[in-house]
Amino acid sequence: MNHPLQHTPVRDIGISTRGVTGIVPSFGKYESSLERDLMEILRFDPSIEHFAPQPLTIEYLDRDGKPRSYTPDGLIRFKSTPSSYSSPVLFEVKYRADFRKDWRILMPKFRAAKAYSSEQTWRFEVFTEREIRTPYLDNVKFLWPYRERAPSSEVRILILQTLWDLDEADPDLLLCALCHDAANRARMIPALWHLVGTGAIGCDLNTPLTMRSRIWAEQDC
Repeated sequence: MNHPLQHTPVRDIGISTRGVTGIVPSFGKYESSLERDLMEILRFDPSIEHFAPQPLTIEYLDRDGKPRSYTPDGLIRFKSTPSSYSSPVLFEVKYRADFRKDWRILMPKFRAAKAYSSEQTWRFEVFTEREIRTPYLDNVKFLWPYRERAPSSEVRILILQTLWDLDEADPDLLLCALCHDAANRARMIPALWHLVGTGAIGCDLNTPLTMRSRIWAEQDC
């Protein structure tokens, strides 16, 4: 029998064998730096509606018929729009080295989680450092401090209107169009990254973010 979905973890999150534990604000506790990095990505993503750490326990029989249980690391729910829908994702976070070392133990758990997810019309995914530690994560870590540094409405309008007029640019070109003076351009940088971090300015966050990255206005002034 599967326990019902919980809003709080179904088991206590204790000391990790990796020795890295802590709390990501509004998301909960993590047991490894890899889990922490995934949480940082998820709370940055505006398409995420809700994240539940260790939301349920799945009970299953192993190949010898013995009862076993498995608690996945989390469940992600996405916001729905009239034009798009993404199935919730039940997931496990594992270092690739641990996956290779313990695959005989892990595979029955993952098969049970996949079968349970299919019954719920969810997906089950295993996230490793290959999926998590990407340029997107580096960009998230860079942009987070700027998200709380909102510019004045006048500066916001000026930046977005200038970018609309340019149609497409890069941060360096936009700053040069905004200010002739180097000191004034430097003062505009936090506002620029705030607008990128909050989605008002678009860019490809799956590639390293630099002063030469292609950017465009996503929102009206």
